[in-house]
Amino acid sequence: MIWSTLGGLLAVFVFSGAVLGAALGLTGLAILHVFANGATSLGVQAVWNVFNEFTLTAIPLFILLGEVLVASGLAGSVYRALAPLFSRLKGGLLHTNIVVCALFGAVSGSSLSVAAAVGSVAYPELTRRGYRRRAVIGSLAGGGTLGLLIPPSLSLLIFGALTETSIGQLFLAGILPGLLAAGLFMAWIAFASWRDPTIAPPDETRTPWGETLRSVLSIWPIVVLIAAVLGSLFAGLATPTESAAVGAFAAIVLGFTRGDLTVGKLVRAFGSTTLTFAVIAVVFMGAVILAQSISILQLPQKLLEEIAALGVPATATLLVVVLLYLLLGLFFDGLSMMIMTLPIVFPLLTGVGYDPVWVGVMVTLMIEIGMLTPPVGMNLFVLVGITRQEATMGEAARGALPYWLLLLATLGLLVAMPGLATFLPEMMR
Repeated sequence: MIWSTLGGLLAVFVFSGAVLGAALGLTGLAILHVFANGATSLGVQAVWNVFNEFTLTAIPLFILLGEVLVASGLAGSVYRALAPLFSRLKGGLLHTNIVVCALFGAVSGSSLSVAAAVGSVAYPELTRRGYRRRAVIGSLAGGGTLGLLIPPSLSLLIFGALTETSIGQLFLAGILPGLLAAGLFMAWIAFASWRDPTIAPPDETRTPWGETLRSVLSIWPIVVLIAAVLGSLFAGLATPTESAAVGAFAAIVLGFTRGDLTVGKLVRAFGSTTLTFAVIAVVFMGAVILAQSISILQLPQKLLEEIAALGVPATATLLVVVLLYLLLGLFFDGLSMMIMTLPIVFPLLTGVGYDPVWVGVMVTLMIEIGMLTPPVGMNLFVLVGITRQEATMGEAARGALPYWLLLLATLGLLVAMPGLATFLPEMMR
């Protein structure tokens, strides 16, 4: 009765066109009212308690950091600095797309910010040089997802806040899987370019090694920014919020001194940050109410008891969760999907024996896959917009398909070798 009511109410509210946060919150309040003797005040109290946590302040700060990087044009300078090095490889500047996306992912934490920042520079440059448009868009869409996995990561930050898992441990856990995904992306680019050389025309003008080295060394401000954000956090010198504040301040300073940031652009970056966080906060609020109702009724515990009685193995439970996320990725953006499902998915997977930190990386990988899944894949929408409608959504989806499959392969490796996510956190404990 409870499960059918929960599923029915959620479906009605979500598909009625209501804002997702409102749909989640209304479902939670209705469940509390009907099945918890009208204890709707518990949902409101849960929202108050969660939103008073200091950790949540890190979310708008990391968003601001990414917005400043985009507004200051630093992505362009970093891209041009690294281009001479990677133009020597098979696949040329398509490799630069992946590396710069990974680099910006290490300071931004937002997939959309990374895709927009790098794509706005790379797409016109590569198409001008004769690179195949679908390959350019695919590499940017795939590379953009690295912003969610390589720390600092908004999805891991929100996951930690919702599940009370150590955010520092989650950030450490995302490093190796993120680098693995980037490596797989670059291997695919090299293979595809070897198989079909017309994808990436060779660069006839080779920059001397001395000039290439000087160009690469010129990106030291971004390396300093990464060190400021992650170094202070991993060294235990700062909380996630404090490291985010250091990063945002450093990005503003770099934007004025090394980029083309102006006061007007900075004001617009603050405005965009406010709007983005407001959207996340509304969904977060609804998810907290729903999670409170589910927790009070002990639904995850009852579900675990049923799974134990049926003798379902943990891998089968994980497979069902993965299929659920693949299905939801067709209809919801990644962060909304995660926030909506965590109240049940997290206690379910940890209850059958999966490490909480490992679960955070797994869920983030599923979000990345959702960012490339049409018709709601947000990275695809961003890049279609950057092309000024030169590319269609279908063309962007076809270009991103290899990277979609490679992210699934990364998930398979993560399941086969859990140490990819747990090794660094365990070593630092």
